[in-house]
Amino acid sequence: MMSSNSQSLDLRGVPCPLSFVKAKLRLERLQSGQLLELWLDQGEPVEQVPNSLKIDGHKILSLTEHDQKFFTLVVEKV
Repeated sequence: MMSSNSQSLDLRGVPCPLSFVKAKLRLERLQSGQLLELWLDQGEPVEQVPNSLKIDGHKILSLTEHDQKFFTLVVEKV
């Protein structure tokens, strides 16, 4: 369960690079230290988005697979 200091964004069905762009825009609205939980599809989104956010300087806290259908990625804004 995510705390009140965090938000979630469902990006299932959103292709790359749009999924990264949407994640980046949402992170820009957060304060430093806040968490964002992203829901990502298998394949390109889960392969690209975590690395792209890391390159942007954000902290990847966890990446969890759910029933081989989608992933949840928890990112801390820095």
